[in-house]
Amino acid sequence: MSESLSGQREISVPRHIAIIMDGNGRWAEAQGKPRVVGHRAGVRSVREVVRLCRESGVDALTLFAFSSENWRRPEREVALLMRLFITVLRREVKMLQKNNVRLKVIGDITMFEPKLQQRIQEAEARTADCTGLALNVAANYGGRWDIAQACRQAARKVQRGDCSVAAIDEAMLQGLMSLSELPEVDLLIRTGGEQRISNFLLWQCAYSELFFSDVLWPDFGDDAFAEAIEAFSSRQRRFGQTGAQVSQTG
Repeated sequence: MSESLSGQREISVPRHIAIIMDGNGRWAEAQGKPRVVGHRAGVRSVREVVRLCRESGVDALTLFAFSSENWRRPEREVALLMRLFITVLRREVKMLQKNNVRLKVIGDITMFEPKLQQRIQEAEARTADCTGLALNVAANYGGRWDIAQACRQAARKVQRGDCSVAAIDEAMLQGLMSLSELPEVDLLIRTGGEQRISNFLLWQCAYSELFFSDVLWPDFGDDAFAEAIEAFSSRQRRFGQTGAQVSQTG
């Protein structure tokens, strides 16, 4: 779609944006504060980016909150992150409802304590009827896990006799992946200066445009978001075709 973010010219806005929210800990350490302070500050950036996506006409936003590898972090930091997750879910759900934002958490949540699992289920249920922005939070998520769980589902279909091995193709697996009901990711943003995708949405980002920002996540706001959208809008998405082919069909 085309929208005008700056009011000066029409730009192409991604339907689905995914963000690796990196830099919370470094942001706090640079100020001589505990890393959890950075995670709390990062919540403000989440609110801001949700607002920006809503106002820009983005259909879906997927945020990488906690990877399956993050369990390797110091035990105290992980415990504080879990506590923060519970608090944020409780506080933010009313605002999500008010702004017509539907929340979905993807990943293996069975690893979380029962209280957090309950909070997740309650927040999803309370926003289930919202029809605006689809906000997806990846928690205890990994792209390889996602592909593996889709393959397990396909294998069970074969076991039950619902389909043959030959029937397992990309379209079937796509339907078994997390976020299968949404368009594939158009733009993947990573903040904090690192340039890797860290096992995030490997299947869904197969044709995504990548944008790496040096801005630490707690400082990510209007200007950084606009820069990412401008960069996306300036690129020619070919999907295997030549530039000339895309120009002819565009």
